[in-house]
Parts: sequence; structure tokens; C-alpha cells
Amino acid sequence: MMFRATARHPALILDDVRGAQKMLSGVARVTALEGSRHLSELVGAPVHLKCENLQRTGSFKLRGAYVRISGLSPVERAAGVVAASAGNHAQGVALASSLLGVRSTVFMPVGAPLPKVAATQEYGAEVRLHGQVVDETLAAAQEYAERTGAVFIHPFDHPDIIAGQGTVGLEILEQCPEVRTIVVGLGGGGLAAGIAVAVKALRPDIRIVGVQAEGAAAYPPSLAAGHPVSLDNPVTMADGIKVGRPGDVPFAVIEELVDEVRTVTENELSSALLLCLERAKLVVEPAGASPVAALLSAPEAFRGPVVAVLSGGNVDPLLMQRVLRHGMSAAGRYLSLRLRLTDRPGALATLLAALTVADANVLDIGHVRTDPRLGLTEVEVDLHLETKGPRHCEEVEAALRAEGYRVIG
Repeated sequence: MMFRATARHPALILDDVRGAQKMLSGVARVTALEGSRHLSELVGAPVHLKCENLQRTGSFKLRGAYVRISGLSPVERAAGVVAASAGNHAQGVALASSLLGVRSTVFMPVGAPLPKVAATQEYGAEVRLHGQVVDETLAAAQEYAERTGAVFIHPFDHPDIIAGQGTVGLEILEQCPEVRTIVVGLGGGGLAAGIAVAVKALRPDIRIVGVQAEGAAAYPPSLAAGHPVSLDNPVTMADGIKVGRPGDVPFAVIEELVDEVRTVTENELSSALLLCLERAKLVVEPAGASPVAALLSAPEAFRGPVVAVLSGGNVDPLLMQRVLRHGMSAAGRYLSLRLRLTDRPGALATLLAALTVADANVLDIGHVRTDPRLGLTEVEVDLHLETKGPRHCEEVEAALRAEGYRVIG
């Protein structure tokens, strides 16, 4: 889906981003720009991946956090900083604070993935678990700031944060001067806004496309209304862009400078994450894979050369396992079947032999005898198979039916 932005004056200028780039020299990595043969063939033009998943702390967030904290006065630094985050911003603030010698406290939801909690602590922050959802965590952090005098570091709604994230755009122009389209994930808007400020000032001909998860797309209604609009219940696996309301500062920039906003489905996000892992050999979180998802969903819509920004790689291993299986299913490479067999010795072995002939790999199998829906001599088998694609799925089902098996689901 496509939504066109309307006009509004941006809040930052190119010099802000250039100043941030000097500040980040020796702190943030100039991340690699990798070509993708598969995506290039799909789009019909060169496609490059900007690997912010390989940035320090595993995402672009260090850039903005470091610039923001660097700008604090000595009195503010002495009071310490506080942030609220489920992951990437938490780690960015923790490391930036440690590098600058500032005490940091980070509030994280009670259910935050343990690897992200541990990483935030290892970067030097005091972690406090509070709330079941990010809104509750955010409220606790803001109350702490008011009570202690610590400076609250917002994840995206501040000019310094946006200027820091905009350094990604300057690097893209240096690494790929021929770029014509930049595709970037869009949550609160800090990264997309920063890239837009930098790129449009130097190359107004470059098209900038923001990508949101379909279930957490606050920008389309906000752009239509001309001001930030809140979503009641954003839902997506892509935690990094699961934001219920655009930030006021990035919204003003995006409304003016971002050319369009697209949405992608959960299936498309899963398929994109799987593609990054298999074809590019890159571990990317669902939010970081959103630009790739947009390219997969409508490759004809992007004028090349294209740069897709992989914004982060901090994915919980348990989520990765679920998403990869979901991605395989969306790509037609994972098939779930339920069969009923006659309950006799050797029946299961005969079924497995038929699957071997069909060249399907059995990932998991369930064997049920006690369901009241089953006849006295029946047994139900749940199969989870790895296949080679949609056509192979059809061939496997046809082969089973040809052997006399009844597929019931």
C-alpha cells in the first residue's frame, strides 16, 4: 500500500547532521553497504543493503543516543540519564552513556527478552524492569526523571536524536552516490527523518520510502490528518517499529521530505528475514527486514539503484525460531498436514516411506490415538514438513493422496 506525504517545514538542517557525523567519528562504525544479487534480479536494478545490524550495539540507535547525551550540559550529565526501551534504544543509551562517563538508568518491560536485558546491563546501565507494555515502562521512566532530575532520553522525538540517525544518510551518499531510492523502516520516525534531512538537502532527486508494519502503521492516518495520530493497539512482531504514535519532531520532517510510506504484512516480514539470513548471510530483526519486505512485496515500485537500510539485528533467538518457521511457511517451504491412518503395525513407517519418495523432510510428527473423534481402528498423525516451495507442497499432497492417504487439514 502507498500513502503520499503532504508538506510541512522540517525542523532540522543538513549542518546538524554533518555536526553529528563529526561527533560520531571513532564512536559509531561506518557500516558496510552490501550488494544483493537476489534482490537486484527481482527489482531489475542494483539493490544494496546498508548493514546497521552490524553497528555497535546491533542497531543504528547508538548514533542518536550518543549525539543527544553529548549535547547535555555538565549539570545535566551529573544528574544522569534515563530511558525506556524494549531493546535497541536501551542498548544505545547504555553504551553512549558509558563512553561519555554518564550514569544511566534504563527501564525495560517485564517481558523484555533476556539477551537484550543482559546486553543493556553489560553496556553499563542500571536496568529496572517495569510494566507489561512499553507505554507503562515509558511512564515509569518519565516519573523517575521528574523525581530524580535525570535527563529523559527519548528514542526518536528530539532533534539531536534525529541528527545522529541522519548520519546513516550521509554514509549512503558516500558509499553509493548513484542511489535513486532509499527504503527505510518507520516506527516513531527518527531514522527516516534523519536520513531525509541529510539526503534531500544534497540530492533532492532521491526518492525516500518509509516502511511500516501493517498492524502498527500510525503514519498513514497521521499524514492524512496532518498531525500525529495515535493507534489504540499496534500489533506486529517487529518491535523496533511497533510505535503507536509518531513523534512530533520526526513527523514534521517526514511530512515534508519523505516521498511515500508503504505497509508490509507479517508474512512479508517473515519472508524478508528469512531471505536476509539465507541469501545475504545477515542476521536481521523483523523491523530491520521491513525495507526488504517492501521490495519483495512490490519490486516493480522501486527505481534503482536502491539502498535498503537494515536498521538492526537484535533478535531474540526464540523469536527468530518462530519467525523463520513462519517465513518458511509463507514462502511455501513449510507444510503442515493432518492425516488419518488405520492403526496397525507398520502404518507410520509406510507413511514415512511415502514422504521419502516425495522428497519431503519431516521436521516434526505427532501421533494421536485417544481423540474421541477417531474411530476404533483409526489414528491421527500431524506432520510438519520442510519442502522446496509451493509447487513441491502440491506434489507432496498429491503423492500422499495417490497412496490412498486422506488429508484432513
